[in-house]
Amino acid sequence: MDTRDIAAEYRLAHWAQIMRNRIDSGLSIRAFCENAGIRENTYFYWQKKLRETACEELAMIQTQTVQTDLVGTGFTEVKLGSISQAQISHAEGELHGALQIEMSGVKITATSTYPADKLSYILLELVKQC
Repeated sequence: MDTRDIAAEYRLAHWAQIMRNRIDSGLSIRAFCENAGIRENTYFYWQKKLRETACEELAMIQTQTVQTDLVGTGFTEVKLGSISQAQISHAEGELHGALQIEMSGVKITATSTYPADKLSYILLELVKQC
């Protein structure tokens, strides 16, 4: 990885944090940008860049994912690599122990009883939409 790639990754991480701050603030994009001194055009430019990057990374994951029919136990191995834009966490409260995937405004929550093949299908459809 050269310095150009590192700088690009840093900018994406920086703008991903700004997007998270905007969501956490509860403000509209316009109000947040006014308060932060950011031009709306710049905000939307970086939002588009983050979405494109997330979709590219998901497409790469799709090619690296083990086929679900090879795993007979109901579990599927997913090689995540480095998804900086996708936010994967355990849900809290009533969904304790559930897998929650949030990316580009789409949130998927699945409990341990949700069929792996159906979850795999949903994720593949998400990749196609990107």
